[in-house]
Amino acid sequence: MIHIDNIRKSEKTLKKLYPKAKYVDVTSKARTSLVKLSPFYPHGDIPIPFSEGRTAKCVEGIWQGLKVFEYEDIDERMFDNGTMKNIKRTVRKFGKPKGHRKGIKGTDFLDYIQARIYIFLPSYLWVLENKVTHIIKRLREASKEQDIVLLDYATNCDVLDPRKPLSHAYLVKSYVENNFPIASELEKKIEKIKRTGKNPYEFIPKKSKNNLSEEDEKLIMKIIELIENRPLSSKEIINELNLTIKPRQLTRMLKKSEKIQTLRKKPFVFRKSQAIQLSFTL
Repeated sequence: MIHIDNIRKSEKTLKKLYPKAKYVDVTSKARTSLVKLSPFYPHGDIPIPFSEGRTAKCVEGIWQGLKVFEYEDIDERMFDNGTMKNIKRTVRKFGKPKGHRKGIKGTDFLDYIQARIYIFLPSYLWVLENKVTHIIKRLREASKEQDIVLLDYATNCDVLDPRKPLSHAYLVKSYVENNFPIASELEKKIEKIKRTGKNPYEFIPKKSKNNLSEEDEKLIMKIIELIENRPLSSKEIINELNLTIKPRQLTRMLKKSEKIQTLRKKPFVFRKSQAIQLSFTL
């Protein structure tokens, strides 16, 4: 059987989870031939979806190259990058992402999940079918005899989940097990989500529990008296009351307090000041 797990986990933790398994690094940092399973590996001649006659060195080059940002269109240089370095294109540098262009000369845009389905999946599938067949064969045979753990930086095994990057190790596993994601089936799931209105991937923030001690509650009352008429930063509050805790600790405490949050029947606002200290204002 094949499992997926995070490469950042310690060897000790992995051995507890999979005591008799063989651990396999499939990232771009792998020191074995299995590095060829990384989307960054420059196999070359990989067809670029919706771009007849055009190819790229690696799958990640296609994924990054077809991205369109607020201040930057596609970058064809990514298609020829075979160094496994400097392929990422970030929001910090190019602004908010608009989506992926549907082909090099395309006029339509694909959203994040559509791009996974129609750009990343077919590109990576082509590599599995044409460039690493010998590795897939070995994994398929070995997984029948013992557990194998594919180690990746990403462990998201749901193509439709946008909250985390998709694990290419999962795609390897699904291909080995003859269960590679099919676009038509994924589209059916998307339609069902739209039809029912129930989105399983919607982020729901956890409610913080009020677990303040009696001593903390007494301190809260002193702080309320102090800040009722003037806003103070966490550092200023600490200095005024001669406290020994750090500003961040105080901020966390105040956020947990219902008394602070409902002061004067208004929610308390935690706002950054010019000194990058948290100020508390009504």
